Amino acid sequence: MNTIYGIKNCDTMKKALQWLDGRGVSYTFHDYKKQGIDSARLHAWSKAVGWKTLINTKGTTWRKLPPERQEFDTQSAAVQLMQEFPSLIRRPVLDPAPGPLLVGFAANLYASFYPQAENTP
Repeated sequence: MNTIYGIKNCDTMKKALQWLDGRGVSYTFHDYKKQGIDSARLHAWSKAVGWKTLINTKGTTWRKLPPERQEFDTQSAAVQLMQEFPSLIRRPVLDPAPGPLLVGFAANLYASFYPQAENTP
């Protein structure tokens, strides 16, 4: 089963969900702002794609952090910060089954993992 992680009211999430829905790709949605996200999963994601890929440094949550909170250099510190501020996690995070973790949304990237979906009206 495909699981997509994010925040429901995020514009990028809406695009990704619309893409998946429009092509009949089944998934489970996990809202990590409402449901939380465990450190084991964040550590696994960090190992898979790198913690720097997971942290959204362009969003308002990041910009509101004091400079000393933005300065860290370990996976453990990044995971702790993402747990404390789930809005810092880039969206969406798609965990396709099977397949590699996809962070962010790009229609062409999704299409490369779901080529059969491109033929669906």
